[in-house]
This record gives sequence, structure tokens and C-alpha cells, in this order.
Amino acid sequence: MVNALLEPWNSPFGLPPFAALQDEDFGSAFDQALVEARAAIAAIADQAEAPTFANTIAAMEQADGLLDRVSGVFYNLASADSTEAREALMRELAPKMSAYSSEITNNKALFQRIESLWESREAQGIVGEELRVLELYRQMFLRAGARLTGTESERMTALMARLAVLGTAFSQNLLAEERGWFMAVSDADLAGLPGFVVDAAKAAGAERGLGAVITLNRSLITPFLQFSPRRDLREKAWRAWVARGENGNEHDNRGIVTEILALRAERAALLGFASFADFKLEPEMAKTPAAVRNLLMRVWEPAKARANVDAAILEKMLHADGISGPLEPWDWRYYSEKRRKAEHDLDEAALKPYLSLNAMLAAQFDCANRLFGLEFRELDGPFYHPDVRGWEVTRKGEHVAVFLGDYFARSSKRSGAWCSAMRSQRKLGGDQRPIVVNVCNFAKGDPCLLSYDDARTLFHEFGHALHQILSDVTYGFISGTSVARDFVELPSQLYEHWLEVPEVLAQHARHHATGEAMPKDMLDRLLAAGTYDQGFATVEFVSSAMVDLAFHEGPAPADPMQKQAEVLAEMGLPRAIPMRHATPHFAHVFSGDGYSSGYYSYMWSEVMDADAFAAFEERGDAFDPETAAKLEKFILSAGGSQDAEALYLQFRGRMPGVEALLKGRGLLAPV
Repeated sequence: MVNALLEPWNSPFGLPPFAALQDEDFGSAFDQALVEARAAIAAIADQAEAPTFANTIAAMEQADGLLDRVSGVFYNLASADSTEAREALMRELAPKMSAYSSEITNNKALFQRIESLWESREAQGIVGEELRVLELYRQMFLRAGARLTGTESERMTALMARLAVLGTAFSQNLLAEERGWFMAVSDADLAGLPGFVVDAAKAAGAERGLGAVITLNRSLITPFLQFSPRRDLREKAWRAWVARGENGNEHDNRGIVTEILALRAERAALLGFASFADFKLEPEMAKTPAAVRNLLMRVWEPAKARANVDAAILEKMLHADGISGPLEPWDWRYYSEKRRKAEHDLDEAALKPYLSLNAMLAAQFDCANRLFGLEFRELDGPFYHPDVRGWEVTRKGEHVAVFLGDYFARSSKRSGAWCSAMRSQRKLGGDQRPIVVNVCNFAKGDPCLLSYDDARTLFHEFGHALHQILSDVTYGFISGTSVARDFVELPSQLYEHWLEVPEVLAQHARHHATGEAMPKDMLDRLLAAGTYDQGFATVEFVSSAMVDLAFHEGPAPADPMQKQAEVLAEMGLPRAIPMRHATPHFAHVFSGDGYSSGYYSYMWSEVMDADAFAAFEERGDAFDPETAAKLEKFILSAGGSQDAEALYLQFRGRMPGVEALLKGRGLLAPV
């Protein structure tokens, strides 16, 4: 049987042949891709010619073309549309891919060629983008342990393989927990809920062949906690939500977390770092754990003060309903929604009909057109799932990218929202245009109606997508979002600001049934409430970021759950606000090490995004062409071609302080 993954991809725009893909194709495709990649790397390392950028670094960039192609498809599908076969292959691939990576960075001949190039970079005239790529390759090898020898080198290889296995297990456990729990609800249980929540509960039940159910999907459980008058059911759902990964069953992640933290600490020690946080933060903008802690604590105190004031108000509302005792975590969203309606006259049930998915997609595309001249033409599938939609992105008639949107929750998809690329932009070896994917977990409806937070998520992920779509570099190693972790969230968080531009909502926020624009008084109230409940949002985020940092800036804790409790107690976390991501389901940190010691990066980037949008405001035009051109040139198209701080300075002329963030969250005003 022909393996479609190994044949030329003749679909329009070089899209993967989705309709022809079979789960059983992936294993043999990876085997073939690894054989080819190993042969190409060996040829580079063992060649007799003296090292040049072309025969070493540029050659390495093209050594794993088939592997990149197969991986780009498989790992997207494994996250967004999992099957038992794909999960099994993920487990099988984790040590294999880790071993391949270790083989490269442990290849002494290859590393010596890179070192030789580094030492002769001036004599060879290596400058600009090529110098940056050389620097980053060398950094990658050094941080992977290229200078380790003997038993230390062997130990690094073994622990990296084990970490890959553990990260995969953590992710699959979490998916199983989220897929396995649901709470059946009767018509009486649904009384008092807005129609969109009832519809979402019935749709979630229909997927399981049942009546209405509440699941652990954020787009369903969050509005249930907001609107359900049944305190007993809110508590049951909330407890299930926060218990993911610590239910004492075969999917319990606590032992995995303990082992991951111990191995990370050992990894850092092998490389000569005082802690894993010191190791991880060295190439980031923050540089040190102390700098991260300083940022988080400057935000923590005003956020906690605001949250405590809000908690007192909500507790009075609880008592007014005849309920004694303190405000509990399963009460906050319910009473906060009531308070928002009372103080801002905002009813999410009345708001959502104006925020259909189609309307907000039109809004995000319109903003991209006005800022960067991009145009979006919807494509016919098939794609990897019937729910997925695709668009060709063009500018002045020229093809720029393919953008895929996978927006609805389903049991085969991990929770959350993310952006990835099935193929990244590069110019080396021919102009390769990107295939970019946004994945969300909105409750499916007819039509799909979004909350304002959902709409922000949509814009956020599309900001990441623009970073990929507008990438304009020669080397894939620095393409798109291949930047410092605490810089990567700048484009995404910055793009959220355009949702808040009054003219954007005035044009696109239209009732899905009547086509009427959102009433001006509703629009004004929505924008006026932009900083509502930011004490809660900031506290739940910073507490998670502080626990992440504490896990990694010292010796690995023997009992991570005890360490988590100690950190939260020392911070004085308000009792009714939990961490946004408790340790056993903190996928950002434990599904891989991408955000380990790095969850703070959303807030680090927020310091910049508030300042970056101010550049447009200072020009008096949210779509100022000159500022948009600078944003594209120095941020969105540049990828990792320069140090992140250098790129931001070229865009803005200075680095911002934390005050813009506090102002944007409404935390500067007296409480």
C-alpha cells in the first residue's frame, strides 16, 4: 500500500494529503524520515572539507526535510484529533525522537565544525542572519551538553529520553482525565442557565450519546460556574476541574511531576547551573530567576489587594442569598457575573449573540488587512477533521500562507488554545510558505457564540499566527515564533488590543440572527468593563507563575504538592481564588519544558504589549500605517533573527516599565 506521507504532496499549496492519511502510515514514515535525517547528519559531520556556513549550518537546516514534514502533520493531529493509535505512537516516538536529538548534539565531529565556524566567523565574513543562526546553533549544542563526556554525556542522553517519555505521559493522562469525566444534568439542573450554556451541554452530551452533560472543557465549565444557581452542582464541577491529574487513579500525574522536577534539576547540575531556572532563563529576556520574581511580586501585591476587596463584596452577596460561611472558589464566578451585570449592566447571555465565531473571524481578518494588507480566501477541504476550516492568505495577489482554524471542543482534542505550524516559512532551498494552525476549544453551536473572553482567545492565537504568516527569514531555525519564550507572547497579546478598538466591534459585533450592530450603549459598557475582575485574573495567573518558578529555582522538591501549598501560603493566596493551573494539570510546565520556569513569560510579554499598542495610540490611529510597518519589520517578520530586546528597541526605541501593565489591568488605581 502506498504511504501518502512519503509521496510528493501535490495538493494545492503543498498541503498534506489529509484525505489519504492513515494512522498506520505515520510509524513507517517516521522510520524512513529518521534514516534519511541520520544519513544527512553523518554526511555533514564526516565530510573532509573545512567547515563553512554552507556545508555545515545551511546543510543541517536541510538535513531533516522529510522528518520536519512528517512531524509537522503528526504532532498537530496528535494534539488536536487524538486516536488510540496516535497516542500509542506518541509514546513510542518520545524516546526515539529524544535519542535522535541527543545523537546530533553528542556528535563531537559535528560540534567541532560548529566551534571552528564560531572561532573563524570574522575571517569567514559570517554576519547578519547567518551569524545569528550560527550563534543559536552553537548555543543549542552547548545547552544540550555537547561538551559533556563519558558517563556524564551518557547520563544526559538517558535523562532527556526519560523526560520525553514523562512529558508524553503527563499530556496523555490529562487528556484521559478531561475526556473521562462528565456530569449528567437534567432539565431541572439546567434551569436558570442561559440558552447558549444549555445548548453546549446538550451538544457535549450528544457527542457521548447521552443527554445534557457538563464536561471539563473550559468553554463549558466556565459559563456553568458563572451562571448555575445550583451551588451543589457548581462545587461538584469545580472540584472535578481542579482535581485533574490527582485522582489517585492510573492517570495520576503527581509521581510524574516529582520525577520530572528531579531530572530537570540533575540536567541543570550536569551543565554547571545552580538550578534549572538559572539554566532555563539564561537565553530569555529575563535572564535570571531574580528578575522574574521581581516582576511577579510587583504585580502580586496590588492584584491581591484588589482581589481581597472584590472577595469581600462577593461574600456579602453570598450572605445576602442566605448562605452562611465564607466565599468559596466555586462561588466566585457566579457572584462576579451577578456583580458585573449589576455594576456594568452587562449580561453575557445578551452579549454573546453579537459575538458569533464567524463575526469575530471576520474582525480578526479585517484588522490584519488594515494593518498588513493581508487578504483571506476560504478554501474547500478536506482538512484533518470536518470541523477544520482553511484560508489562503495573500497580499497584493501573491500567496503568503495557508491558515487553518480548528475551533470546536471535542473529546479527541486536548484542552486549551494554541497556535502551531505544519510547515514553517523559510527561503533556504526555495521559498517555503507556511501552513499555520490555530486550535481552540469553543463550545460548538449553531451558530457558535463566543464570550468576550473567547473572542480575546481567538485574537490572541491569531496574533501568534501572524508571527508565523508574516515571517520573512532565510533559515527555518529562526522562523516565525522561534524566539525567546518571554518574547513569543508579545505578538499574540498585542493583537488582543485590536478587539478593544471601538470601531472594530462597532463594525463586526453584529447579531447573528438579525445582522444588527451591537447597541452603542452595550458596546460602551463592554469596553468600560475591560478591567473588571482583574484582581481575580491576575492573582490566579501570578500564583501559578510563582509556583512554577519555586519548583525550579532550588533543589527539586521531594513533595511538589507540599511545595505548592507552602508557596501559596507564603504569598497569602485568597482562599476563594485557586491557581489557574494546579501542578497535576499544569500542562504548560510538565507536558514538555517549553514553559518550565517560563509561565511568567505571558506577563513579561504583557509589559511590552501594553507599551507596543501605546505606539499606535500615540499616533492617534489604531491602524497607523507607519507604526504597523515597523511592527511587521522589527517584530512579526523578523522571527529570531536578532536578540529579542534588540528587536523591540528598534520598534519602540526604549524598553517599557511595569506601569503600563498595571494600568492596563486597572491595578494602579486605589482600591
